[in-house]
Amino acid sequence: MLTQTIAVAGKGGVGKTTISGMIIDRLIRQKKGPILVVDADANSNLNEVLGVEVETTLGAIREEMAQSELKGTVPAGMTKADYAELKFADALIEEDDFDMLVMGRTQGQGCYCYVNGVLKTQINKYVGNYRYLVVDNEAGLEHISRGTLPHVDVMLLVSDSSRRGIQAVGRIAKMVDELGLKPGKMLLIVNRAPGGVLSDGVKEEIALQGLTLAGVLPHDDTVYEYDCDGKPSSKIPEDSPVKRALAAVMENLGL
Repeated sequence: MLTQTIAVAGKGGVGKTTISGMIIDRLIRQKKGPILVVDADANSNLNEVLGVEVETTLGAIREEMAQSELKGTVPAGMTKADYAELKFADALIEEDDFDMLVMGRTQGQGCYCYVNGVLKTQINKYVGNYRYLVVDNEAGLEHISRGTLPHVDVMLLVSDSSRRGIQAVGRIAKMVDELGLKPGKMLLIVNRAPGGVLSDGVKEEIALQGLTLAGVLPHDDTVYEYDCDGKPSSKIPEDSPVKRALAAVMENLGL
């Protein structure tokens, strides 16, 4: 199966995790699975956006393994590699419509490089079984720059509707070019625009940064209301303004 990878990136607080959840929800509704979802942000909450319980993360398993090694409680007759394979297999969350890997936090110093390596191994092990891989990245591009992810077919850079937000995304885009990552497509989504309309200043900044605009998502109080009520924000009604706007973006991208 040829897997299409969609990576969502942007600085913290711009709504990229909510957008990731809505992208996944639309792929499910369009019956375009199977889908592998990866929450590659150490401060993970994509599961909450999707309404999924997470019993363990790669980071938590890494800590458990480290403690087992210190205490000498690795099962007798098992190598460390076999034990790691057994434990990390538990990290795949299997839902009806998608499967999910969550990076999660780590506690000890120097743990992130190890967990990044584990994440890469787990993705490589599973990804061929899925039609889509959707990755919610951390605020930076560490997972992409380290080669944690396979080739990215569509990279969506998310900004709020401020000039400074566009400048931040512009820096991420330049980093992508400097690292020679060469995604199939790299496009901008502007989120939470009042009335779904961009100001002239923001339009000017998009042009200055050399960014290609995929679409504008309006501010939508329903997202805030769902969050306050503890409901998964990816499940807001299909006729809500932000979901209609995102559906148009995805249709234009052939997703």
